[in-house]
Amino acid sequence: MKRPIPGVDAALLAKDAAAAMPLSTRRAFLRGSGSLGALVMLTGCNVVDGASAEDLLRAVSRLNDRVQAWMFDPDRLARTYREADINRPFPFNAFYPPEDAPLVDGDAWRLYVGGLVTDTSQWTLARLQGLAMETQITQHICIEGWSAVGKWSGPRLSDFLQRIGADLTAKYVGLRCEDRYSTSLDMATALHPQTQMTLMMNDGPLPRFYGFPMKIRVPTKLGFKNPKHVNELFVTNDYPGGFWEDRGYNWFSGL
Repeated sequence: MKRPIPGVDAALLAKDAAAAMPLSTRRAFLRGSGSLGALVMLTGCNVVDGASAEDLLRAVSRLNDRVQAWMFDPDRLARTYREADINRPFPFNAFYPPEDAPLVDGDAWRLYVGGLVTDTSQWTLARLQGLAMETQITQHICIEGWSAVGKWSGPRLSDFLQRIGADLTAKYVGLRCEDRYSTSLDMATALHPQTQMTLMMNDGPLPRFYGFPMKIRVPTKLGFKNPKHVNELFVTNDYPGGFWEDRGYNWFSGL
């Protein structure tokens, strides 16, 4: 007979797993099936040791991804703000201290494009700056618990993907950066009208500490899905993961 892990509180484990779910599903889960047995039923895992518990929580995270993707509304816009709401200074956040932020030569920088696209030519900063740009004042929400409002300008990612002949039926857009960071987006989010190739902040060039020469601004996602210093974009049907996603963060992490 399968036995629970000694010292593991089944109810607490269920609550921890439910915390990874969207709010709209979390309450129903805890109200109707908030038990370790329910988690086993939902995920197909038997919690008999530490490895099984980890597998179970990973399965719940994958369930969360599927539920969030199913609930995602491509026409729903993130809230926009007034100029008076902009946070100055805007907080710095990265997996390294500010002094280690990349020093990128904008003239030498190139955006490399690959995967399921018809045009794999490289893009210079000047070429990107020639595209139609839009401005948004939106909130950056960090998984660490803080938020800040910034003003961002740049081309829509959806327009760029169409321009390079991307397969818009593909599953993922992968992003790699000068600082060895990486992340990936579902195609529906990449095509969202507010998802932006940000080249400017507060009406000036994007500063070094916020991603020069280009970041991807995704106001419908948590902050770690908004990569800075992006230098590679690729379209794929193979799950690309990401810096924090490969370390256990929930992949979808959005509205």
